[in-house]
Amino acid sequence: MKIVVTTPTGNVGSRVVRLLLQAGTRPTLFLRDPAKLDAETRARCEIVEGDQRDGDAVARATEGAAALYWVAPPTGDDDPVSTWAEMGSQAARAVAENGVARVVFQSSVGAGKRVGAGEIDGLAATEEAFDRSGASITHLRCGMFFTNLLLDPLTDGVLRVTWPVDLALPWVDPRDIGDIAAARLLSTGWSGRVVQAVHGPAHLSYAGIAEVLSEVLGRPIRAEQIPDDDMRAALRSLGMSDGQIEALLGMSIGLREGFVAENPRSALTTTPTTLAAWAYEHLRAG
Repeated sequence: MKIVVTTPTGNVGSRVVRLLLQAGTRPTLFLRDPAKLDAETRARCEIVEGDQRDGDAVARATEGAAALYWVAPPTGDDDPVSTWAEMGSQAARAVAENGVARVVFQSSVGAGKRVGAGEIDGLAATEEAFDRSGASITHLRCGMFFTNLLLDPLTDGVLRVTWPVDLALPWVDPRDIGDIAAARLLSTGWSGRVVQAVHGPAHLSYAGIAEVLSEVLGRPIRAEQIPDDDMRAALRSLGMSDGQIEALLGMSIGLREGFVAENPRSALTTTPTTLAAWAYEHLRAG
């Protein structure tokens, strides 16, 4: 059974690859730079070098595939929504042309809104493209990644966000997403269109996250909601373009008031790794 994995060196993709190998398969890895893979992984996998922007390369990688794991990669483009939508369209075309039976797509809880959630709109467009492909499709509607917290060094002890600090949101360890993705890719017992949320072990507010980080880091951390324009200025100082800023900021603007995820928390959507466990591993020095 040929299983194709995109972004195989990412936080989720690398976990998917490891589990597929441990399950006894020889996955096909589609990526731009095979040198990023360690030698043992390269030896145990089929490698197809190419860019997810290149529809012909995607078609070549998925030829003869039974299953595909598709992740929209970081683009650096000024309009990531359009780029992700176009990539998704190319992937869906390849799936249809090659008769790929099953697709697992790494989406987001916000994709259920379809429009008005910043860069997540590109994931929503990709969901719709895969829905038209004729393949059986599982959309993994993932919560916010714990690894997002690595982007803020918290040097002054303040976690600045544009979300209300008391708003509880689903947060998840990317490795747990990989566990569900690998299980779906290996299983042949499902068909049709499936929406499966990946909510982590508990919904967390930024105020609650600050409490956990305070204990883990051994110093006080507090969460503070800042105006959208302050965040725009901060992102602009990092060299981001206006288009990139609005796509990123649009997620919180579009989802912070009145949004309800399609999937409620359940045994199917709840994953095991807590923020505290993740933070002790990744944020504590020494």
